Amino acid sequence: VQLQASGGGLVQAGGSLRLSCAASGRTFRSYAMGWFRQAPGKEREFVAAIDWSGGSTYYADSVKGRFTISRDGAKNTVYLQMNSLKPEDTAVYYCAAGRFGRASMTLEEYDYWGQGTLVTVSS
Repeated sequence: VQLQASGGGLVQAGGSLRLSCAASGRTFRSYAMGWFRQAPGKEREFVAAIDWSGGSTYYADSVKGRFTISRDGAKNTVYLQMNSLKPEDTAVYYCAAGRFGRASMTLEEYDYWGQGTLVTVSS
């Protein structure tokens, strides 16, 4: 599985962005998908996850109510809609795919990673 993340950019606080992660491979529909982020000088952290069916989602407390993860099986793509962005959301955002199929907040449970897309939120 190859993952290609896109959609990052510079936005003012309070604004919105939608990240996309396009996946190759016919097995995409059976994979759980997650978004993680890494700010400069910090550890990579969980943001959001969705199970293989799209029926279960999890969010980090810091983004709950502002971010929404979704997936489109026909397009082999997972999205992260980010609203009400804050300067502390500034980071490189990575998408990941897990063969286990269920949504997970645990970085080590994901098997494939995209290259990351930079989100910068100005105050």
